[in-house]
Amino acid sequence: MYAYDEIDRTLINERVSEFRDQVKRRLSGELTEDEFKMLRLQNGVYLQLHAYMFRVAIPYGTLSSKQLRRLAHVARRYDRGYGHFTTRQNIQFNWIKLADLPDALADLAEVGIHSMQTSGNNTRNVTSDQWAGVAPGEIEDPRIWSEILRQYTTLHPEFSFLPRKFKFAITASAHDRAAIKIHDIGLRLHKNEQGETGFEVLVGGGLGRTPFIAKTIRPFVHGHDLLSYVEAIMRVYNQYGRRDNIYKARIKILVHELGVERFAQEVEEEWQLIRDGNLKLDATIIEDIRSRFTYPEYEKLRFMPDELRKAAQDPLFERWRRNSVFTHKVQGYSIVTISLKPVGGPPGDATAEQMDALADLADKYSFGEIRVGHEQNLALPHVAKRDLPALWQALDKIGLATPNVNLVSDIIACPGLDYCSLANARSIPIAQELTRRFANHDTANMIGRLHINISGCINACGHHHVGHIGILGVDKNGEEFYQITIGGRADEHAELGALIGPSVPYNDVADVVEDIVEAYLALRATPDELFIDTVKRLGVEPFRERVYATR
Repeated sequence: MYAYDEIDRTLINERVSEFRDQVKRRLSGELTEDEFKMLRLQNGVYLQLHAYMFRVAIPYGTLSSKQLRRLAHVARRYDRGYGHFTTRQNIQFNWIKLADLPDALADLAEVGIHSMQTSGNNTRNVTSDQWAGVAPGEIEDPRIWSEILRQYTTLHPEFSFLPRKFKFAITASAHDRAAIKIHDIGLRLHKNEQGETGFEVLVGGGLGRTPFIAKTIRPFVHGHDLLSYVEAIMRVYNQYGRRDNIYKARIKILVHELGVERFAQEVEEEWQLIRDGNLKLDATIIEDIRSRFTYPEYEKLRFMPDELRKAAQDPLFERWRRNSVFTHKVQGYSIVTISLKPVGGPPGDATAEQMDALADLADKYSFGEIRVGHEQNLALPHVAKRDLPALWQALDKIGLATPNVNLVSDIIACPGLDYCSLANARSIPIAQELTRRFANHDTANMIGRLHINISGCINACGHHHVGHIGILGVDKNGEEFYQITIGGRADEHAELGALIGPSVPYNDVADVVEDIVEAYLALRATPDELFIDTVKRLGVEPFRERVYATR
């Protein structure tokens, strides 16, 4: 966990006071909605279909148990008793009243949580690997660099009024769990031939109306040059980015139109002007940030404790363990992913009661720490193997032991037309129906790793472009239709999915997905060949034939 200092606390409290005054002026009529819009957006407040939506930042996906309890408090006191965890390592409250927002912000500020820059045309919440600091083979904890970027970009005057929203993601592992290739700037920590730690810098990723996979513009930037190189990128974007057309304002369009070579050259020229200036990170600054991260005092534990060996005789426990428990860098410990995708439930939602209970479990079994993942699930990063059976039983009692992590019912979905004023179609009911169709764990396990992503509109908040199966809601003469893509992925081999054919009506979507899965089971070369590999080997056509043969 990172220990915030007095500067952080002062900044957050000042923003609460400032926003309280802005809300007061809006409620009195002194500010019109148009005048208030930019102010509320910079504090994470959207005007959605039915009410205001309040988006709270969880920097690089790390929460303390105390913070999670405070989020539960906000859900219970100011909302309708639940929150929605997003693909950007945020939590959203969908029913909050404008008059209550300053009090909610003040309550969150007491435990070091804020909503600054979770919306608006500025740099957003810096995201990272939810296993940061505990993943085997990691170069180093990427949250150190995420925190440096968070401090640098928060309320940065040059980056507070960008042409469009801007998103960073950082990973330090060979397997990318942070989806860096679909971000405006993606950073991959690695070591050069001299053993120095630095970053591969990728720019221009993003989904939405015009999706792109990010491209590498520099294979290695030393850690002490990170801020100056990022600033050079942002300056080029500020100079050349389109401000006359919202659909062409993202940096991905600029990289595409200039070409990656020309863009990289522009950045290099700008960087040479500033790289040896005040933005060069001194080693003492980096070490100061590093020292503010505290890590558990792990015990020396056996690889296979008696408690785990005994519990392995229970097939229900073993089903959950194989599915939800992952290797930790320290012997005797595990990383536990907690599915927020129960059968028939909205993906990514957690009730206030579940959050409180999970905070208690984090204190008991994970040194008081919880992580939020890109896939809209949570994780306990420091669980002793001996405690896994007891943790599983406790999670089962609060409805958080669904054994479907990375399986077909572990669905990513945006709120869609049930909440969002931008959406063309519903997402949540589609996800709920699919979880019911694939509720049988034996069937889901036979299918294997398969990610379904659902977006209710072209803005792609559900990241449908990079789902193994992607579902996009579109409007056809006032009716909900859905385009289906296959073959997308968001990891280190990121690709955009390919459209399989014409859009299908709402009532047919679940049937189409079943047809795709059945085609995969018939077409895969071996029982171990993953869906994504079958699509890569055969292409779209065999799946298209199966889906549209009788339609």
